[in-house]
Amino acid sequence: MHDVCRGFYENLRLNKSEKLHRTENMNKPLRLAARVDNLGIETAFVVAAQTKAHADAGNTVYPFHLGDLNLATPEHIIEAAYRAMKEGKNGYTPNAGIPQLREALAEMANRTRNTSYSMDHVAIQPGGKPVIAKFLLAVMNPGDEVLYPNPGFPIYESQIRFHGGVAVPYSIVAGATNFSFDIDAIERSISNKTRILIINDLHNPTGAECSPEDRRRIAALAVKHDLLVLLDEAYFDVRFEGVSASLVSEPGMVERSVILYTFSKRFAMTGWRIGAALGPEELIDIIIKLNVNDESCTSHAGQYAALEALHGNQSGAELILTTLKKRRDLCVELLNNIEGVHCFKPDTTFYLYPDVTEAMAAKGCSEYNHFLSEVLNHTGVSMCARSHFGSPLPGEQRKYLRVAYSGITRASIEEGLKKLKQYLEK
Repeated sequence: MHDVCRGFYENLRLNKSEKLHRTENMNKPLRLAARVDNLGIETAFVVAAQTKAHADAGNTVYPFHLGDLNLATPEHIIEAAYRAMKEGKNGYTPNAGIPQLREALAEMANRTRNTSYSMDHVAIQPGGKPVIAKFLLAVMNPGDEVLYPNPGFPIYESQIRFHGGVAVPYSIVAGATNFSFDIDAIERSISNKTRILIINDLHNPTGAECSPEDRRRIAALAVKHDLLVLLDEAYFDVRFEGVSASLVSEPGMVERSVILYTFSKRFAMTGWRIGAALGPEELIDIIIKLNVNDESCTSHAGQYAALEALHGNQSGAELILTTLKKRRDLCVELLNNIEGVHCFKPDTTFYLYPDVTEAMAAKGCSEYNHFLSEVLNHTGVSMCARSHFGSPLPGEQRKYLRVAYSGITRASIEEGLKKLKQYLEK
C-alpha cells in the first residue's frame, strides 16, 4: 500500500513538474523570422475595427473609412458562379486559370490598352493583392530599390520590405484641379540600385491620374534606366468622365510591365477575391509557378463569374458607376461647403482626398489620430487620414483625409457630412 501511495505521489510530482515546464516553455516568445518585423498592414482595417467598436456601443456610424462597396454584385454574375458549381466545377482549375477567362482578359486588354496579349500573357489570381507580392518575388532581389507612391496603398511598402527590398517613396502632389504624380521626384530617386517602379494610375487615396505627358515621361525614365514596372490598374474601369489610358500603351513599356487587374471595383466583387496579372510571358510563367506554390489555383466558381462579368450584360456595372458618381458629386459639394476644408473632384476611383489643414487647426488638433477620434466621437463620421497611407514625407505641411464613398448611401452621406460641418464649424 505504501508503495502504491509513494508511486501515486511521485507521479503527481512529476506531472506537476512537467506542467510547470510546459507552462514555462509556453511563456517563452516564439522565435519568429526576422522578416516579420518588416510586415505592415492595411491600416484602413484598424480604423474599421475602431469604428465597429463605436457602433457596437450603440452609436450611429457613417462609414467613409473603408474602400469596400455596399452595392450588390450584378445578379447574372452570381448566377454564373452558381451554375458552375451546380455543373460540378468544384475541383482544381489549371494553375494559370481557366483558358476562357485568360483569353477574355487578353482580349479586353488588347482593346483598351493597345496591347497584343494572348492567354499566355495572363495569370488568374485570387484577388489583386497577390499580384504585388508575386511580381516582387519574381523580379526583386534583396537590396534592390523599389520606387512606390507615398501616399499610396500601404501594401506596396509592406511587401517590398518583407521580401528584402529597399522601399523608396515618391510623392503625389496637389495641382490646380487634382493631384498628380511628382515625376521630378521619381527621376531624382532613381539610383544605380533602382530595379522596380510601382505606378498606381488611377491612384488610391488621392484620385490622381497621369496626363499623356506624364505617361510619356514615366515611360522614357523606365526605358532609360531599364526599370521593371508594376502597373496597379485596380481602378482603371471606375471612371465617371473621360477615358482611361494605360502606361503599358507607351513605347517600350509592354515588355517591362505587369498589369494588376481586379474584378473587385467595377463589378462590386470585393469579397469574391478574383483578379489577374497581365504581362510578358516569361514573367507570367514565374507568377503561375508561384500560384502552384501558394494557393494552387483560383476557384472555378469565381472564374466563371468573372468570365460572365466581362462577356455578359454590362447594365449592372453601369448602374454601379452611376451610383458612385452621384455619391461623389454629393460628397464633393458637401465637403467644399465646410469651412476649412477643400476637396478636388477626381474623375476616377471612389475616393476623395480633402485638405483639412485649416479645419484641424481650428479644432486645436495637430495629430491625425486625435482628430479622427474626436470626429468619430462627436459625429459618428469615420474616415482614414494621410497617415494611413505612408509616413508623411519631408517638407509636407498640409493635412489630408481620405473619404471613401463606396460603402455608404447618399442619405447617410448627407446626414454624416452635415454633422461633420456642424462639429468643425462650432
